[in-house]
Amino acid sequence: MPTRWKPNVTVAAVIEQDGRFLLVEEQTDDGLKLNNPAGHLDPGESPEDGCIRETLEETGHAFTPTALLGVYMARSAEQPDVTYMRFAFTGELGARDEGRALDEGIVRTLWMSVEEIRASVARHRSPLLLRCIEDYLAGKRHPLSLIHTEDSVRQPP
Repeated sequence: MPTRWKPNVTVAAVIEQDGRFLLVEEQTDDGLKLNNPAGHLDPGESPEDGCIRETLEETGHAFTPTALLGVYMARSAEQPDVTYMRFAFTGELGARDEGRALDEGIVRTLWMSVEEIRASVARHRSPLLLRCIEDYLAGKRHPLSLIHTEDSVRQPP
């Protein structure tokens, strides 16, 4: 039987304040790249919980999702046999835990205008960075209730 294809599930936060978006600059095999606070969904967590965790790990900020922007798919530029399925959220940014170290590989956080983000496409880790921001700017918002996580997900097998 052939191996079944499975996308890598990721989560991302699109956070805007005063016309600027919170991004991370991270070290990759292709050098320093820009991304939304994002990462892989871990076993036992809902997409919302994963986004809360990843935002904290990558920015040091608490985050409360308030809406789903969308579900996106893209093939990895670095690994053409890998496809990512991203759940992107927007929400409320909380306080920064000043004593918290950022995730390994994250060099810094930065706030950029949409014009700066559009002008830096060559530095984007994924084409989904800009697509999610454009959807945010277009007013796309879906209720969190669109995602249902069965209790069995949080229970150990």
